[in-house]
Amino acid sequence: MKTIGIDCRFGGTRSGLGRYTRAMLTELLRSNHPVQYVLFVGSEKEEWLQNLRHVANCKLQIANFAHYSLAEQTLFPALLWRSGIDLFFSPHFNVPLLCPVPFVSTIHDLILHRYPGNASLLKRLAYRLQMASTIRRTKAILAVSSFTALEIGGIYGSRAHRKCHVTGEGVEEQFFPASVSSVAAIRTRYRLEKPFFLYVGSGKKHKNVRMLIDTFAALQNTDQQLVLVMLASEAPHPLPPDVIHIPDVADVDLPALYCAADCFVTASLYEGYCLPVAEALSCGCPVIACNRTAIPEIASGHAMLIEPTLEAWKQAMRNPPQRPVHYRQPLWKDAAEKTAKVLIECL
Repeated sequence: MKTIGIDCRFGGTRSGLGRYTRAMLTELLRSNHPVQYVLFVGSEKEEWLQNLRHVANCKLQIANFAHYSLAEQTLFPALLWRSGIDLFFSPHFNVPLLCPVPFVSTIHDLILHRYPGNASLLKRLAYRLQMASTIRRTKAILAVSSFTALEIGGIYGSRAHRKCHVTGEGVEEQFFPASVSSVAAIRTRYRLEKPFFLYVGSGKKHKNVRMLIDTFAALQNTDQQLVLVMLASEAPHPLPPDVIHIPDVADVDLPALYCAADCFVTASLYEGYCLPVAEALSCGCPVIACNRTAIPEIASGHAMLIEPTLEAWKQAMRNPPQRPVHYRQPLWKDAAEKTAKVLIECL
């Protein structure tokens, strides 16, 4: 029986890559494909791994190498070789330059090509070297959206684009309209007493969170709040009145939080997928977002898409869309089935 190794080192992080890794792996292990899995993890003690210990078709392998480190480039390849796997699946582009086995990689976006931010020249060069190496050597590229696949083709050429398979992402099954009691409970838990706009995501520069804050402040509407769910280290300070920062929301609370919101808002200028838009729509929460990159593809005509200007945002937040008919997004099992098909073909 063939064996696929999966890089699960991001699985224990509270990040988009962490969620992708956990959800994709869970669904792959539920499938009945005739393969064995070796899961390369940072530690066997990570909480999310506890339910996998007794899964028959997988085993854990410690790979405690920091991402983007020298050890990842020098020691990880030797471990991959010793593991005896037939194919390596990386849910990110950072495959070791000297990877000794055939591999498949997911590319979520080309964000550092478009928004390098404050990254040093050395970091930018290392990123481009790593990305170019992965795209050149991978047997297949799993692109999370058609937009990302087009970005890859536009920058790395038609050969790279031909390697792309659009496998997407998905939402967990718990993202659906919540009950009245669940919504009331979530309002109480997070002390949300007023109607509110909701943002869920990071505070990175391209997310353009300052646009949301400036727009809300300009509205001078004391009857509403703007709730920002993001890491404490990324939240802008000081915040205007009625702009609330919640640094940590448990995954189980997110569906009811979307349902409690009057509207989900994101002014992001670049997204390879934009999972919060998919989650909000699956919960029946109206969405206002910028008409940019992968967002129109994910929203599929079910969101108010606007230009990233202060005037456009002021108009939209004064007249937000009404709560829509429930629009169910693809589930993670759908993305995992597409992913498994590519992996098995590459074996």
